[in-house]
Amino acid sequence: MHHHAPPLLAPRTSSSSSAPSSRIAMAATAALAPCAGEERRSVLSLLRQAQCRYESLNISDDVFGESGDDATDGGDSSAGNPFYSSSDSSSDRGGGGAAAVAAAVAEAAGGDEGEASEAAEDAGLFFRNPLAEDAEERGDDGEREAEECGEDGWSSCLRDAAPFPEFTGSCGPTLQMPASATPADFFQLFVPDGLLKIMVSQTNAYARKFQERFGQDPAWHEVDVAEMRAFLGVVASTATHHCESVLSIWGGGFYGNRSVAVAMTRIRFEKLLKYFHVVAFRSAREDLPGLYKVQPFLDSLKSSFEASFMPSQTQVLHEPLIEEDPTFLAACASGGCASEGGERRRRKKRKFGLWVRQCSQTGFICQIHVHLKESGSSGSDCLDAFRSKSQLHGLVARRLCHNLPPSGYVIFCGPSITSLPLFQEFQEKGIHCCGLLSPRKSDCTGLPRMALTGPKHPLARGQHSALIKGSTSLLCWSNKSLFRFLTNAYSPLKQGAIIKRKGGHLMEVACPQAVEAFAAHLGYICKYDDKYSRYFISHKPNKTWQQVFWLALSIAINNAYILYKLSPAYQAQRYGRAQFGERLVQQLLRIPEANGPATPSPGTGDAPGSTAAPGSTAAP
Repeated sequence: MHHHAPPLLAPRTSSSSSAPSSRIAMAATAALAPCAGEERRSVLSLLRQAQCRYESLNISDDVFGESGDDATDGGDSSAGNPFYSSSDSSSDRGGGGAAAVAAAVAEAAGGDEGEASEAAEDAGLFFRNPLAEDAEERGDDGEREAEECGEDGWSSCLRDAAPFPEFTGSCGPTLQMPASATPADFFQLFVPDGLLKIMVSQTNAYARKFQERFGQDPAWHEVDVAEMRAFLGVVASTATHHCESVLSIWGGGFYGNRSVAVAMTRIRFEKLLKYFHVVAFRSAREDLPGLYKVQPFLDSLKSSFEASFMPSQTQVLHEPLIEEDPTFLAACASGGCASEGGERRRRKKRKFGLWVRQCSQTGFICQIHVHLKESGSSGSDCLDAFRSKSQLHGLVARRLCHNLPPSGYVIFCGPSITSLPLFQEFQEKGIHCCGLLSPRKSDCTGLPRMALTGPKHPLARGQHSALIKGSTSLLCWSNKSLFRFLTNAYSPLKQGAIIKRKGGHLMEVACPQAVEAFAAHLGYICKYDDKYSRYFISHKPNKTWQQVFWLALSIAINNAYILYKLSPAYQAQRYGRAQFGERLVQQLLRIPEANGPATPSPGTGDAPGSTAAPGSTAAP
């Protein structure tokens, strides 16, 4: 029987992916310069296969439609990923090529054990059979270990018990947007007028109550939907024009943004920022969550994310990078970014955690979950309500996946989520998992001693040992150190490989197919996070619920861009991520384009172009 590598991603044909593919090929060709003859041709053949099957794993250009050296060279998160090239040379970290070539090797060796060896020999590479070698070396000790494991239901007698699940669902946007759709149209899928009306009513109610208690504010007048939309646009502009303080927009320095400043006065913006609310008052219920002030907005986003997009078969549960562009943060730390008053605002430790379920084919965030970290927070979503973080993260995983149908989805996760009871629970619902295991961070309930201590005999680099219980496999794989994986999605008999470049040559490190897939998908998400953090709203208020609100709005804008990239509108007008953000701000503020009038955003009606208060003037 032939074992094929899982169809992680379909080939892309758009021009936006040609740049990363060419960079992979150029880097690989340079690395193979010392090679000659048949060896060179066979390895280049593997590289071309990798380009066809895995070019979408090179996230930087493909998702955000941008090119340039910064797409692959800046802030590469794979440097800390043990499954990618770990050479001292900085060029080893470019473009995700290691994961791509590893996928090609796995595909070339995707048959049975004999066919895998033949394919590897044809490619000038060599596969070892660490399972068979380890069994021979262990002898009687191996038999005793197998007997011990058998008492708990775990066995070292491996079988192909976990064929890769067949995917019966579909992937892509659920709404067919026209070619004439604007960035504001995609934004409104997640922040519709109905949600804006709630913000308007709650903001006005809070302003009235505040003035009843502390006295009238003569500079305040009630906000409407058009002005609330413009208020969001002003803050969203800090995602593409970073500034330490949002008030720098009205300044005359480097961070001033005159095109945004003329659309709303600073005085009016400060009033809206002061009174802005999604939920103004606590109800009589005592069991409200700690984030009740922003919960309706989060619930609305969760529903709209699920309604607008169907994810791919492979998805990742993780905590995304939720800070701004690292380059901007470094400038702030060195004194290059000052607030309007000339002082740098100190970053406070976040009091909440954000988890997401993210499509590993497109980067679309399908579901979000926020929990509080601080002591004394009310609600069942606080860490204090659980005995350990693994219990909390297990609940987070269940909430993130509770609406997934039994369509053969495969979920990748980190050690704080990985646990045998959770994987078995998900498998009963038709959801398969693959996760990194840590004796310190994971819930090790039901796992054998090997999960805590490792194999009795040290493993050489590239070797692995495995135990199986039902359809679940426990893998211990040695790279520079020992890594443990738990999976019910991949067979322990299927081989994969990680390719690293060292000294101008390609070097193969054998691994189970589950390890190869984990590295590919997590590497994709890491690269997405690197790029995603550059387009985060840089306004950071002090109140936790406001931090969560602007964070969630940033996620919504990134998701809107992904839907735009997958729609006919992208073929009609190709915006990069920065251009998309700028056009969105222009449409929310109704700022005319340089070559013509601005396209009205949906639902604005005949609202005036300026949102300034009557009789007010723009701040200098």
